[in-house]
Amino acid sequence: MKKILIAFTASLFALAGCSKDDNGGNGGGTGTEAAVLSFPENNSECTTGTEVSATQSKVNFQWAAAPGAQTYFVYVKNLDTQSTLQFSAGANTSLEITLIKGTPYSWYVNTNKAGGTTVASAVWKFYNAGNGVTNYAPFPADAVSPAMSSTIYGPTITLQWDGSDLDNDIVDYKVYMDTNANPATLAGTVTTETLPNVAVASGGTYYWKVVTTDGAGNTTASPVYQFKVF
Repeated sequence: MKKILIAFTASLFALAGCSKDDNGGNGGGTGTEAAVLSFPENNSECTTGTEVSATQSKVNFQWAAAPGAQTYFVYVKNLDTQSTLQFSAGANTSLEITLIKGTPYSWYVNTNKAGGTTVASAVWKFYNAGNGVTNYAPFPADAVSPAMSSTIYGPTITLQWDGSDLDNDIVDYKVYMDTNANPATLAGTVTTETLPNVAVASGGTYYWKVVTTDGAGNTTASPVYQFKVF
């Protein structure tokens, strides 16, 4: 993902100057049985961390205790690579994790309870701070409809997704969809988070993705989503 460097600020031991746009959650369990996430805040521009190297910093993940919890597992996804790592926090409600600077992440906490019950928290997104002030590329769009691996009716459908950008300067969304696992056919370019009247064939398996462009020219591709048609 491309970032445009606007200014550089040196820091030996800490990353600072953090702010957030929204403290809401996306997906996951949001009831009283799940852990309630606290830090890093959702859609935060940067986080305060401890410097590890020129490219890495330690971030202290924090959440409120869930009732009946025995152990917690923290899942952190690198949104550039779509790779997810799992970390055990034991019975603690915080955990330091070393991350790459200047990189977008999502995270959530699984709470393990007696009897083998597992409850997932909401999923939050944030950027781990880099060495300076930047214009951030958009977060990858999340599919809303059709849901991943769902089966739906045609002959036309509406594609929907959630897009977000810390700078609030999204210009447009380009939607690619076809029957190839890596879709390359442009289905449409829109400024809203929906593309209506997309033609599909009965019995087909389709793949789609959304490429988000912001005002600085940064582009971010979503994961490839898949659905079938009755």
